[in-house]
Order: sequence, then structure tokens, then C-alpha cells
Amino acid sequence: MELNNHLRNFSRLSLSFFERIGLSPNAAAIVNTLVLLLVALGVTYGIYYVVRRILRLIVIQTIRKTDISFFKFLLENKAPHYLSLIAPLLAIYVAIPVVFHDYPQINKLILGFCDIYLVLVIVWVLMAFIKAGGDLLKEKPGFKGKPIDSYLQVIRILLYLMGTVVLFSNLTGKSPVAFFTAMGAISAVLLLMFKDTIMGFVASIQVTTNDIVRIGDWITMPKYGADGDILEINLTTVKVQNFDKTITTIPTYSLISDSFQNWRGMRQSGGRRIKRAINIKQSSIRFIKTEELPHFEQIQLLTSYIQHRQRDIEKHNQRTNADKSLLINGRNLTNAGLFRKYIDNYISNHSGTNKKMNIMVRQLAPTQHGLPIEIYVFANTIIWAEYEHIMADIFDHIIAAAPYFGLQIYEMEGSGDLKHIEIQNQSI
Repeated sequence: MELNNHLRNFSRLSLSFFERIGLSPNAAAIVNTLVLLLVALGVTYGIYYVVRRILRLIVIQTIRKTDISFFKFLLENKAPHYLSLIAPLLAIYVAIPVVFHDYPQINKLILGFCDIYLVLVIVWVLMAFIKAGGDLLKEKPGFKGKPIDSYLQVIRILLYLMGTVVLFSNLTGKSPVAFFTAMGAISAVLLLMFKDTIMGFVASIQVTTNDIVRIGDWITMPKYGADGDILEINLTTVKVQNFDKTITTIPTYSLISDSFQNWRGMRQSGGRRIKRAINIKQSSIRFIKTEELPHFEQIQLLTSYIQHRQRDIEKHNQRTNADKSLLINGRNLTNAGLFRKYIDNYISNHSGTNKKMNIMVRQLAPTQHGLPIEIYVFANTIIWAEYEHIMADIFDHIIAAAPYFGLQIYEMEGSGDLKHIEIQNQSI
């Protein structure tokens, strides 16, 4: 009250000064109002600047001395800035009635705008503190990967709704009940407008409850061209950074309505699957003659296997009195069988394979491209580049080893091969 009296005294003194220098009463009133307005704006900005500097200094010093993460996040979310807006706004509430004392309509209009701005500032301050709390939760192991942003957006919507109700009551002079009555009348329109937000909120709850995806998960969703790591989950969209560094946005609701592949299990297992086949020409598969066995026994990974297996085969053939003048009679080793056993022993001893997970070499159904021999094994790393190196190293060796067993790997004849065949036919 005393401050208002001092301000009014200052206003009267300045008005009398302008009248004394020869201005008419109307002109003196206008000039006085403009001067008071400039002074009020200057003082308001000065208050804002000083308060902002003090608040920032307090927060920064607190961070340095206590190392509390919450204060760091307050600074990042501009909490000192929003708090510093309150002090000059209070100064405006005091100054405006004095500055526009002779203009009640303008006075009322500006104070109305100040009411709106004050509500917004309070919402911004609350949101800055809530965001800081959300960022703090993201650092906690228990909340890592959770869609915190979705819940922050819901809180933001609720805060803005409450702010709107307060503004409605202040501007119209009606109770909040009237506002919600009006909202009920247009509820169908609001539901249509916020359909994606409502569906996204429901999806966020289901995603969190069922632990479907987390921040940082690698997902593949061909429908949306997504193949990469999840950066953010909010009410309406999920941001995925693809491996080519592009960003794909997916509707949050699609995580529960559409199918997608989550690679989290692979990352947690510590091994990534290698599942690839090579096709062997079936015409190159044959029985192994007895006199060829010493040659294959020189392959260290097969020495003990051949000796043990050959003893079992000879006992069986003697017991069944098999006529071995023809290799087809009785039981025999084949070059394809030895090759499969060699691959199995090779990948079982390879330094890049995970020995605690499945290791298998199997035949698939023959096709027009030959007999597929599939290698099913897990690399002992989930790092993409290392995984590709291990897989290439294994198949380089397998492909190079095939000729040692008299086997040929199927390849479609290229144009160069066909031309070579044509030249040979012409020469014949």
C-alpha cells in the first residue's frame, strides 16, 4: 500500500513537471504516461535480469557444491528463467494501475493479459520441475528404458487443462463447473481431436506394463521402414534411429496393434545367430574308398572321428556279411558326411562362436540348386561389425575347405561361362 502511494506521488510530481514546462494538460498526461511506462518497463527488465542472475548463480553453486543431479536438470530445463519471470510480473501488477491511472480501459486490458501470462508462467515453472524430475528418473536403473516422456506429456496436458480452467474462471467470472459443462457439450469433438493422444496414452501404459519395448531397444518394423534403436517414446510417436542414421517415426499405438521384431533378447543373450547355408552339387557327393581314408585322416579335426567311425562301419559290414566289392553295399563314409563333421568340429573350436548356445550343421531338402548344408551357430558377440567378421571368417574357411573333400559348391553359370562352353562346342 505504501509503495502504491509513493508511485502515485511520483506520478503526480512528473505530471506537474510537464505542465510547468508549458505542456497542455492533455499533452502532459500523455507524455507522463509514456515516461512512466518506459520507467516501469526499465525497472521490470532490471528486476528480471537481477533475479535471473541470482537464481542461476544459486543453482550453479548448488550443483558445484552438492553435485545433486536434480539441480543440473533444473538448469537444463530453464527453471531459473521461468522463476525469474514471476518477480517482474508482480512489479507490473503494482506499476500498471499507476501508469494507466487515467486510462481505466487500458489498465483493465493489460491486467487481464497479465493474469493470463501469470498462469502460463506458473505452468512453465511446474513443468520445468516435473521435467527435471523426469530426467532424474531416467538416470535411475529401475526406470531406464521406460517411456517417461509419455507420462510427462500427460502431466503437461493436465497442467494446461487446469490453467485453462483458471483462466476461464478469471476472464468470465464463472465457476469451473461452467467450464466443464461446456466441455461436456463438445466432448465428441474433443475425443476426435485427441484420438491419437488418447490411443497413444493407452499404448504407453500397455507398453510399460507388458515391457514390450524400452528406450534403446533395437526393433525392426518393415511396415514403417524402421530398423534401428528406439530414441524416444512419447504419447503419439516412437522415434527410431535407423542404422543409416535416418530417423523413422512410428505411431505409438502401432506397437500394440502391429507386429514388429524386438532384438532385445539377442542383446541380452550375448550371442547373435548365424544361420546360413551353402549349396553342394549333388553330382560331386560320393562314397569314400578304403584306400582314401589315410588322406582324410591327415585332416586333424577328423582324425579321431574317422578312426572311430571306420571301426564301427567295419564291424557292421562284417556282421552283415556285406559284399564290399561294390561300395554301395553295407555302410560307408561319404565325402559329404565327412565335410559336415569337419564343419561341426571347426565351428565348435572357432574362437568366435558361443559354446553355450546351439551349434548345429544340418542338411536341408535338396533343391534345383543342389544340396543345402546349413550352419546354425551363435557368434559370441552382439556387436554388428564383429559379428559380420566372424561369419565371413567361418564361411571363407568352409568354402575353401570344400575341394579337399572332392565337393563342388553350386554356382549359376554366368554369361562368361556360357560363352566358354559355346567356344568349346564350336571347336569340337
